[in-house]
Amino acid sequence: MGLAAWRDRARFLKREISALYLAAKDPRVPWYAKVLAACVVAYAFSPIDLIPDPIPVLGYLDDLVLLPLGIALVLRLVPAEVLDDCRRRAESGRARPVSWTAAAVIVAVWIAVAVAGGYVIVRWLGW
Repeated sequence: MGLAAWRDRARFLKREISALYLAAKDPRVPWYAKVLAACVVAYAFSPIDLIPDPIPVLGYLDDLVLLPLGIALVLRLVPAEVLDDCRRRAESGRARPVSWTAAAVIVAVWIAVAVAGGYVIVRWLGW
């Protein structure tokens, strides 16, 4: 698989994630599909992975397996006409998801992890 094929695949996944973001906000989508779509989109955009990327092989395995499986499942749950509409909107560039709330939550999680880590280290060193 050449570099151009990988770029095309990455663009396709980016468009699908944007379409799922739009589908999660669409009132025509069932609630359970919205919840799953929101989870998949949050996982795709979150810097926090189930398995950290620095771990050789396994680090990227969750991105290569879990994300496509989640996308495939959501695509089956979202009605076809809604999905087509969301894909058109995502392709036109109107689906640039910007959520300051999500960014704040992610930053808060990282701060909480750092504080907890610092607390554990301080307790371990006996300061």
